[in-house]
Amino acid sequence: MIMMRVLGVALDQAGQHLVLLRPLVDGPGEPKVLPIWIGAQEANSILVAINDEHTPRPLTHDLTTTLIDLLGARIARAEITKLDAGTFYAELTLVTPNGPRLVDARPSDAIALAVRAGAEIVVDESVFEDAAIPAALTAGADDDEDQADAASVDDPDAPPSAADEAKLEEFKRFLDDVDPEDFQG
Repeated sequence: MIMMRVLGVALDQAGQHLVLLRPLVDGPGEPKVLPIWIGAQEANSILVAINDEHTPRPLTHDLTTTLIDLLGARIARAEITKLDAGTFYAELTLVTPNGPRLVDARPSDAIALAVRAGAEIVVDESVFEDAAIPAALTAGADDDEDQADAASVDDPDAPPSAADEAKLEEFKRFLDDVDPEDFQG
């Protein structure tokens, strides 16, 4: 299993949402990210969680997290387990008073719940090998350039650098050409 973090949520050219996962530690060779297409509601829920925002009323994933807590359980792990015919599969590991329990889940729900619970997110190595794309196709994914981009993060009014613009254009071209079927195993 590969430990992951949520890099962000994006839209492809068809207006479909996707969550980008990146390994906590890049493997040998070019850094990669794992794009998983998700629904609009799940994208919003993940963004709310990673930005530590609060809504006036609980979202479904907030309610689910609260219910799990009230039942004396906790979310320990979200695991992206397989890719079959372009569909990703996931499981949640819950630690309960009666021992650990595995729960089948959609990857988007598993990620949204794991982010809220501070639980680890992992991906099966074969899924990552089959569906990951070069991180360079996502803006700001290159660690060396992340430090250079830190100045623009410190000053949100600063215009984007030429490197930022080039990365963004390259990522837009990738999204223009990518299709979810490209990731079928």
